[in-house]
Amino acid sequence: MSIFRLQTTNGTTFEFDDEAPAGSGGMKDVFFSKDRRNVIGWYRKTPDANAMERLKNITNLYRQRIFEQEGGAYWESLFCWPSHIIEERGLVGVVMPAYQSHFFFEHGSKNNDFLGIKGKEKEGKWFASANHQQKHLDPRERGTWLSYLTICIKISRAVKRLHMAGLAHSDLSYKNVLVDPAGGHACLIDLDTLVVPGKFPPDVVGTPDFIAPEVLRTLKIPAGTPGKFLPCIETDRHALAVLVYMYLLYRHPLRGRKVHDDDAQRDEELSMGDRALFVEHPDDLSNRPDPDSVKPGFLPFADAARIPYTICGPYLKEIFERGFVGGLHVPSQRPSADEMERALVKTVDLIQPCANPSCDQKWFVFDNSTRPRCPFCGTAVSGPLPMLNLYSSRGGGKFLPDNHRLMVYTNQYLYPWHVSRAVFPNERLTAEQKRPVGYFVFHDGHWLLVNQTLTGLKQVTADGPVPVPPGSSVVLENDQKLLLSPEDGGRLAHVMMANV
Repeated sequence: MSIFRLQTTNGTTFEFDDEAPAGSGGMKDVFFSKDRRNVIGWYRKTPDANAMERLKNITNLYRQRIFEQEGGAYWESLFCWPSHIIEERGLVGVVMPAYQSHFFFEHGSKNNDFLGIKGKEKEGKWFASANHQQKHLDPRERGTWLSYLTICIKISRAVKRLHMAGLAHSDLSYKNVLVDPAGGHACLIDLDTLVVPGKFPPDVVGTPDFIAPEVLRTLKIPAGTPGKFLPCIETDRHALAVLVYMYLLYRHPLRGRKVHDDDAQRDEELSMGDRALFVEHPDDLSNRPDPDSVKPGFLPFADAARIPYTICGPYLKEIFERGFVGGLHVPSQRPSADEMERALVKTVDLIQPCANPSCDQKWFVFDNSTRPRCPFCGTAVSGPLPMLNLYSSRGGGKFLPDNHRLMVYTNQYLYPWHVSRAVFPNERLTAEQKRPVGYFVFHDGHWLLVNQTLTGLKQVTADGPVPVPPGSSVVLENDQKLLLSPEDGGRLAHVMMANV
């Protein structure tokens, strides 16, 4: 082992193992630090003056804005952010934290890891394809549909934070996102080439499958030419929508049956660029995938009629339609990362556990039908199913609908963000706001809401409010109204029962 002691441009000292490469990418060769807590990526090609200025801003100014503010520690698990620059013997390197252990395959592929991926990085591409998951991965690596919703929330939240800082990733794809579905973890990587619109232009146009149509359409136009599109926040929004769609439906939103040209390269340029068409466009079915022409490993997800995007619920339905119908060729109409995060969070409140223990996905979104079934395995829901439609006070004792519903299942928790519209489950939650205030349980043929800490919980009846103090419970009944909080912004829950 050869340990080299190197000093960064700001005087910090690191020790690196020059004989233990952590890996190689398109631009860098990466080596571990002696303590394995950091890595250094040596650039094969010396960055030019603009690239060095960008790197200095990323490791200093923008790092400070994100990590050295109140709550900055939250982002350490969602970004593998460069921290230092090293210039040594004519080489330039960037120091980054090493990936957390859960981002390496523990079990790998099926049949005693026949692909030999155990211990390797969990690139997102392994989990965005039905064929990869069903044919190759050990089941213990796959996670559940709920865990995919969780990682999509974290990816959206991380992208939102970049955009709030005025930055764009420029190459957001499953290659530059590490995910751990089994544990619900996600992390953005390759952040040394972030784009600052108007100041630091992109070094790359993106990864195939995730390049926005306008960028691909103008790819051959020389830089600086009017009408030339480059990666920016709006193109990140397209890539984010593609990522979320693929992680939830295991197929690409634009790759369907339509052929635009006999030449494969030209067809690719048109189908992903100028003539890109959502495979589930509500008014144009010409690009629907042909389930009879795909390998069995891609089914049933390759069959959009069997597993349509609407199974993701009403909030994501709207997001996907804005991203892949209205906003596909009009960047300004694409949903923001914040809107994506909010839609995903509200979707989590609609999920139900599948009663079939053999169901691969384990969870599904309630479809507002009277006879709901798991769309993945077809198992029907049995017994009464409570739904809490949430309304919030807006002053003067008036409650207005929040377009937010909470589905109930055994040991489902009630949180502060359900009780008040002033609270949203994001990176700004306090420790107190993360604690449940109640939970639901099915007991003796009835659904109960058990109040843990709510001091203002009341059942609203024709005879007046009936308090439900902490430590007690209330039976959920159809058309029942529960006042969760009397404060401004506090919520009223209207209970509806699906008699299935």
